[in-house]
Amino acid sequence: MKYFSSILIILSLNACNGDGQKYEYIEKNDAFRQTLKTGHFIELSEGFTYYESEDLNNENVIVFIHGFSVPGYIWDETYYEAIKRGFGVLRLDTYGRGYSDNPDVDYTDELFATQVVELLDALNITQKVTFAGLSNGGRVISKFAENHSDRIKRLIYVSPGGFHPPWTVYDNQEVTEEEISNFIKNKYPTISQGQMADFKDPSKFKGWDKKYESLLKYNGFARALLSTRKHQTILDDLNTKIGQMDIAQYAIWGDSDPVLPLNEVADKIPLIMPKLKLFVIKDSGHLPHKEQFEAFNQIFFEKILVE
Repeated sequence: MKYFSSILIILSLNACNGDGQKYEYIEKNDAFRQTLKTGHFIELSEGFTYYESEDLNNENVIVFIHGFSVPGYIWDETYYEAIKRGFGVLRLDTYGRGYSDNPDVDYTDELFATQVVELLDALNITQKVTFAGLSNGGRVISKFAENHSDRIKRLIYVSPGGFHPPWTVYDNQEVTEEEISNFIKNKYPTISQGQMADFKDPSKFKGWDKKYESLLKYNGFARALLSTRKHQTILDDLNTKIGQMDIAQYAIWGDSDPVLPLNEVADKIPLIMPKLKLFVIKDSGHLPHKEQFEAFNQIFFEKILVE
């Protein structure tokens, strides 16, 4: 398993923004892991995975999978609400995100799904669990279901990826040093502020962009984002297979999602996943569980999880 060396990153990728903040200067090594006071680390086949959990012996465990770039903390509201309501919970940072390792590999749906399988095995979670996949996490739980449907109690897609075609189809999926350097130079100065566009009303989430800025310190983050984007494909064939499985399937979507607009795929979803029950939350962007907390909880906990 290969990793970018800290020397290479510092020499070639140590870009700065106007405040002089350096990017990608922290290596996720043993010393780094020892500084963290929350959660747990476990070494899986492609590196260390950071996770948080509560009551994993519970017969009702919810596994939360985050989206494209923001790690597990994006599920804070629902994660802690689930604990209050007596559910077992597990959330992780997928490779290349948050506190988990940034391995020098192809960032595919298969990589993330395998990471989840290995984590469940390592934690001896043998009962069927409910999966909640947000945005790119929707792709991950579909990929998990492809080969491990017997481990699933419910699939809950939240503003999911996989139903829309990718923004760009890449003939060459390799990520070059030049692409990484250009991404850091041109995208990093504004990428945090861009996260505010996920909300219909960003004014309610002051500081969300500042929290994201901390992710830009970790070596390999840009490469992980670029590789993930290059390996995305539409998942209609896979989701059609899932639609035929005997698994409870749900989707929760914001009516004003600017990232993965529901209106672009609303007609096709019932055709490929006829068993899926769709819930639409009003006045919400891409993150309905945060933007419309009470409405989301009513659907998630009081409609879906009681079935």
